Amino acid sequence: MSKQTIDANVLSRMFLAGAKNLEAKKEWINELNVFPVPDGDTGTNMTLTIMSAASEVGNISQMNMEVLAKAISSGSLRGARGNSGVILSQLLRGFTRGVRMLEELDAVAIAAAMEKGVETAYKAVMKPKEGTILTVAKEAAIKAAEIAESAEDLEPFFLEIFDHAEKTLARTPDMLPVLKEAGVVDSGGQGLLEVFRGAIDGFLGKEIDYTEFAGTSAGSAVTKISPQAEADIKFGYCTEFIILLDKPLPDVELHSFKKFLNSIGDSIVLVADDEIVKVHVHTNHPGQAFERALTYGALSRMKIDNMREEHQEKLIKDAEKLAREQEEAEAAKETKPAKEVGFISVSVGSGLSAIFKDLGVDYLIEGGQTMNPSTEDMLNAIDQVNAKTIYILPNNKNIVLAANQARDLTEDKTIIVVPTKTIPQGISALISFVPEKSQEENLEAMTEAISMVQTGQITYAVRDTRLDEKEIHEGDIMGIGDHGILAVGKGRTNVAKDTVAAMDTEDAEVISIYFGEDVPEEEAEKLGEELEAAYPDCEVEVNMGGQPIYYYIISVE
Repeated sequence: MSKQTIDANVLSRMFLAGAKNLEAKKEWINELNVFPVPDGDTGTNMTLTIMSAASEVGNISQMNMEVLAKAISSGSLRGARGNSGVILSQLLRGFTRGVRMLEELDAVAIAAAMEKGVETAYKAVMKPKEGTILTVAKEAAIKAAEIAESAEDLEPFFLEIFDHAEKTLARTPDMLPVLKEAGVVDSGGQGLLEVFRGAIDGFLGKEIDYTEFAGTSAGSAVTKISPQAEADIKFGYCTEFIILLDKPLPDVELHSFKKFLNSIGDSIVLVADDEIVKVHVHTNHPGQAFERALTYGALSRMKIDNMREEHQEKLIKDAEKLAREQEEAEAAKETKPAKEVGFISVSVGSGLSAIFKDLGVDYLIEGGQTMNPSTEDMLNAIDQVNAKTIYILPNNKNIVLAANQARDLTEDKTIIVVPTKTIPQGISALISFVPEKSQEENLEAMTEAISMVQTGQITYAVRDTRLDEKEIHEGDIMGIGDHGILAVGKGRTNVAKDTVAAMDTEDAEVISIYFGEDVPEEEAEKLGEELEAAYPDCEVEVNMGGQPIYYYIISVE
C-alpha cells in the first residue's frame, strides 16, 4: 500500500531510528577518519550530537510537528560537537525550519526542507569543501527536488534519494585526494548516510528499540533511610521539568519565576533560551511549580522524585551543590559589575590549563582532541564569565564551528571567536592581546600572531594507512603538522626532532615544547637540549603540558 505523506509521529520514528543506526555504526565511522590518531572522532561527535536531539524527542509527551521540530533543532544545536556534529545540527536545523508549520509532509515538502537544511549548513561553514558530508547532503537534496513532483509513493522516493546519496559518498575520494590516498570515503558523509538508512528503516516500520530515548527508566529497589535523616530533608520532592515557551521569556519575568520558586523550595536551577526553560527545584509542592510554569507554555519531561528514599541521596547532594554554585555565581554577578573583557579557552592537561590561567583566562573548558566540547558547553562557559565582551579560543580546528554556533546563540554579550586551531596558537593569541586596543585591533593582532605559529603534535597510530605519501603502521609514532603528517618513525624523541626539522625554522625565534602526561620530565628536558644544540639561534622552552594522547605538542614561531 502506497504512502504519500508522513505526520509528526512517523517523522519522529524516522529520526530516532536514524539516530539509533548512527550510534550503532559510530566506531566503524571513526575508523574512516583520515588521520589514524586516538582522539575524538567523527562517528563519536555525530552520535553525541544526534543523541542530544534524540533525548529531547524521546521525551515529547504530546507530539506535533512544531514541538518535534523544536526538539530536534534545539537538542542538536546545543549538543553539537566537532565540525561534523555542528554541520549535522545545521542540516537538522534547516530541515526542521522547513517543516515546523506543517501537519503532514509529502515528497515536495520533504525535498524543500532538505534544500533548506543544505542551505543552512553551507552558510555555517566559512570555506565549504566538496567531497564531505556537505556534498552528500547537497546531492541528496538535489535528487529529492528532481523527483518530488512525480513521486506518488514515499518509499521509492526515499530509496532513490538514498541510492543517489550512497553513490555520491562513493565518489568523495575523487573529490578529495587525501581520502583517495587513505583509501576511505568521507567519514561525515558516511555518518549522514547511516542516519538516512536508519530513517528509512523507521519509515518502513522495521523493529527498532527506542526505549533508551525515553526520559524515564525503571529504578532499583527502594531502601528507606533512617527517620532522622528523613527529617533533615526540608523539601521532600526533587522536581524537574522543561517549559516549551509560547514566546521568549524576558529577563524580568525569568527573575520573577525564580523568586517564586525560592518561595516554595530551594536548590533551584534554571537554564533558559528563547524556546525552552529547564527547571530543577526541591519543594514540598511540585504542583504549584507546574501551575506557575504552565502560564509560560507547555510542560515536558516532568519528573518528581521522593528524596526521602536512600537511592536518591547522591542526586540530592549533587543537585544542591550545583544549585549552590549557581547561586554563588549569580550573587557574584549581582554584587560585582561586569568587567569589559573576559576569556574562555579550551584546554586539556593540568600544565596547559595552568599556563592559560596565568595568561588571564577566566574559564577553561576541558576538551580538545580527546573530547570536543559541545555548543552547550560553550554557552555554559559564556554564562559563567561576567564580562561584556568575551574572547573564545577553541584551540582546535574541530571546535571552531561549535564556538561560532555558541556565539550566534548569545545575545546579551559580545562574543569574539579567535580561530585558534592548536594550543600554541591559543597561547600566542593571548600574549598578543593588549587591553588598550579596540576589539577589531585585538582580533587582527591575535589573528596575525596565530599565523606566525607552526605546530607539531607527536602521537601514535591506531591503524595502518597511507597519508601524505607516507606509509603508516599501527603503533608507529607520528608527527602531525598544521597541514598533514610531517614525520613517521618508532621513537617519540626521534620523531619529535624529525617533526621540528620538517617545519620552517629559518627565521624562527622560539621553539616551545609541551610534554604530555606519559612523558618523564627528564626525557623532555633532554629533547629540549638536543633541539637547542640543533637550532642555536632559537630559544627553546620546555613546559609540562600534562595532555593525554599527545606525547609532545611543539610550536615553532
